[in-house]
Amino acid sequence: MSRRWIQNPNICADEYLDGIEEFIEFARRHNPSATRIRCPCRRCNNTFWETIENVGFHLVRNGMIETYSIWNLHGEQVDHASSSNAPRMDNVEPIVDPNDQVMGIIQDAFPFASTNINQEGEDDVPTPIDSAEFEQYEKLLKNANQELYPGCKSFSVLTAIVELMHGKIKYRMSNLCFDYFLGVFKRMLPTDNCLPKDHKHAQKVLHGLGLGYEKIHACKNNCMLFYKEHETLDTCPICNESRFKMTSQNRTTKIPQKVMRYLPLKPRLQRLYMSTHTATDMRWHKEKLVDDDVMRHPADGEAWKEFDRTFPEFAADPRNVRLGLATDGFNPYGILNQHHSTWPIFAFPYNLPPWKCMKKEYMMMTVLITEDPGRSIDVYLRPLVDELKDLWTNGVRTFDKSTGRMFTLRAAVMWTVNDFPAYAMVSRWSTKGYMACPVCKEDVTSGWHAGKVCYLGHRRWLPWDHEWREKDKEFDGNTEHRLRPREWSGDEILEQLNRLDFAPFGKTVSRTRPSTHLNWTHKPMFFELPYWSKLKLRHNLDVMPVEKNVFDTLVGTILDIEGKTKDTIKARLDLERMGIRRGLWMNRDSDKARRDLAFFSMKPNDKKEFLKFVSSVKFPMGMLLISHVA
Repeated sequence: MSRRWIQNPNICADEYLDGIEEFIEFARRHNPSATRIRCPCRRCNNTFWETIENVGFHLVRNGMIETYSIWNLHGEQVDHASSSNAPRMDNVEPIVDPNDQVMGIIQDAFPFASTNINQEGEDDVPTPIDSAEFEQYEKLLKNANQELYPGCKSFSVLTAIVELMHGKIKYRMSNLCFDYFLGVFKRMLPTDNCLPKDHKHAQKVLHGLGLGYEKIHACKNNCMLFYKEHETLDTCPICNESRFKMTSQNRTTKIPQKVMRYLPLKPRLQRLYMSTHTATDMRWHKEKLVDDDVMRHPADGEAWKEFDRTFPEFAADPRNVRLGLATDGFNPYGILNQHHSTWPIFAFPYNLPPWKCMKKEYMMMTVLITEDPGRSIDVYLRPLVDELKDLWTNGVRTFDKSTGRMFTLRAAVMWTVNDFPAYAMVSRWSTKGYMACPVCKEDVTSGWHAGKVCYLGHRRWLPWDHEWREKDKEFDGNTEHRLRPREWSGDEILEQLNRLDFAPFGKTVSRTRPSTHLNWTHKPMFFELPYWSKLKLRHNLDVMPVEKNVFDTLVGTILDIEGKTKDTIKARLDLERMGIRRGLWMNRDSDKARRDLAFFSMKPNDKKEFLKFVSSVKFPMGMLLISHVA
């Protein structure tokens, strides 16, 4: 691999992160017995010694010294006798035969084709091979060995298709554009070439390498899926809506009202162990994690450790997968359709090291919902939850490429990660109204202020003897002597939910909620997982939208931006009604009350200086990307 990545100013680029990974492997290979090595990050400058894991974190955070292209301080041999004009071999791209790469992909996809001898030299127990899978393997192998045209030694049929499809995805070519160029290439080649004529035929050749997905019909009103026992129905049993659209009677195929895509999780998890690139890394959280009371990875957290103590049988095999789930809506059409929202659900394998587990290559989309599911997201979670239950109870037989053995792979969802609106959808606790806090529940302190529901009582979390508990005017006009709200365990929440009756899902169902239900809208489907009620941490808030909202509020208030500031007339009147912060009350010196500029708001000259400073700041490219995503 070229080391030109060291000069890349964008340390968040995939090329840069792959280069760091290459350096870490190089350092381990050349310093097998060393507990600490020099850290070549831009801050340590090869002066300080750190563990190899810490060096990796430093490089991800700070980047590598831009001039350190020869790793002589980490074991690379330098031939000083060679001429200074000799070519630099470390910057020469290795020549890789694309046919060899494709054969490697086939071996990863079909591990039964590889050697069946384990590390101890013993034969493994024979594993039944599906006949359809073996037939697909033979087809791929045939295309991998077939010349693109007679006499072509550089490309096989399969290699050519893989290269072209890679370019299509990388440069976002449409199917029509791809068909055009494929036709042009086919005419350029000798007449007896074997290149597919269009995208559809190319996909058929690659069918065995892909992971595929299932189309599941859904009720138009989000009441249910036509799935399993309901698969043969033509109408929804809840709202009586037709499964299919009204079309011409002459049409032979029926068009469903709504379709969700489900991407099975098992084959995707199996691929992590069928590949030599990731099989070893999937044990990183157990074998290479440094326990030094520093939070670098979810495995350092108390929730992970408590899960291990509660389920020691699952924790005994580090290859069992810990997953996180995340979902949110986005508009793929931009301004062309402002009302559309597509909702994907992603799974993240936390077994991988921190510099890998959140990379896009390892994000697994499991569900794709074509519009906002609203309060009925559990309907679309049904196939995923069914598969997760089976992965916990039975597991799936998987080939581990790093050991050459088959093992039973199990998986568990550790938590979900969402913004606050999506938090309500997956947790089934409404984040609106007077009991919106999912932590305090019915013990929340809330009230109507400035035209909206506000939540107070945060001082309950302070130590009992904290001085702020006695202050009243600085807060809401009252002292605080209450204890923090009790923390409900998962078993207690499940017991509470089992006593409640909820209405069916769907848009047509009445949403009147009894007071006994508090803010529960439905029983969360995740409680069907045998371990869900035992988790210490079931749901997490995505900090990026929270940070953005808090920042927007602070800046909007300090700059006194109309429509963005929280220092409104209603807020001033509330302060006056509560009898606190007299300096911020409405000015009634004249016949008409007015809102004077607050002491924390900037004056016009201050605003100009502030905005001038912000416009002059130069941010790294990666930081701008994060800001854009937020």
